[in-house]
Amino acid sequence: MGKWGIAGLALVLTGAALWLAARWVLANHGVALLDWADRQFGGNRGYRLAVADGHYGTDAAQRIEVIVPAQPSLQPMPVVVFIHGGSWNSGDPRDYRFVGRQLARRGYVVITAGYRLGSAGRFPAMLEDGAATLAWVQSNAARFGGDPAGVCLMGHSAGAYNAAMLVLERQWLGRAGLPEHFVRGFIGLSGPYDFYPFTSDSARAAFGAEADPAITQPITFARGDAPPMLLLSGDQDTTVKPRNSLALGKALEQAGGTAQVVVVEGLDHTATIKLLAAPFNRDTRVLDPVLSFLSAHCRASSPVQPDNR
Repeated sequence: MGKWGIAGLALVLTGAALWLAARWVLANHGVALLDWADRQFGGNRGYRLAVADGHYGTDAAQRIEVIVPAQPSLQPMPVVVFIHGGSWNSGDPRDYRFVGRQLARRGYVVITAGYRLGSAGRFPAMLEDGAATLAWVQSNAARFGGDPAGVCLMGHSAGAYNAAMLVLERQWLGRAGLPEHFVRGFIGLSGPYDFYPFTSDSARAAFGAEADPAITQPITFARGDAPPMLLLSGDQDTTVKPRNSLALGKALEQAGGTAQVVVVEGLDHTATIKLLAAPFNRDTRVLDPVLSFLSAHCRASSPVQPDNR
């Protein structure tokens, strides 16, 4: 075997080893280490980490990260705010940089946000933090070349719940001093939107103390003038059943709103976020509808001068 044949074989073996390692990471550590796999397979080009482990509040969980395209633009760039999952008791925006990489390479300013967890984050604390995050984004987006006039809001699992409530219940944008249509669109991955009575320990811990459970449910606030929504779930999800997306989509449509419900065959709860990380994003059944939705609904509006420091 010649020199180039040996080199090619080595590359194949290395790639196979990385693939197996990525599968082991996911199986044994869940979503928290998907970022590692994404760095190995997706590389570090095409984006820049503009803010690493910033904060919008005093609690350790109130973190902000900003990932931007590598090449600055003299035109405003659309902004996507991503809220992580973790059953309202775990999760860290630093573990979701892979979401920022995927979207920043395609021209979006991506802000990943944390929120108070566990006993400190019981309802409605996670929504108060979400509103504070959006206020931070409006004040700071232009520094990173982003459009401060509006965002698309995205979340996975518990983060999809947080984001849906921010979009549907009018009080949260109002509390943050934001215009009603500051959120231009919502993408929910495997989100719980209609889950009362509470059957899981995590839901009971986060919402069980609320005297009126109805006000904790996104479906309660379905309205015709809500921003467009993409509700994506896997048909094998037993953690947050896809009926949540189907029920909210139906309620929005009955109210005269716009909702695109996508239930992907063969995907479980973790897979809807896994397929946004390399190498798993070779399966584009999540990424394609996400990018299509963002292209249609998350566009910049007003010119800004990016901060190139």
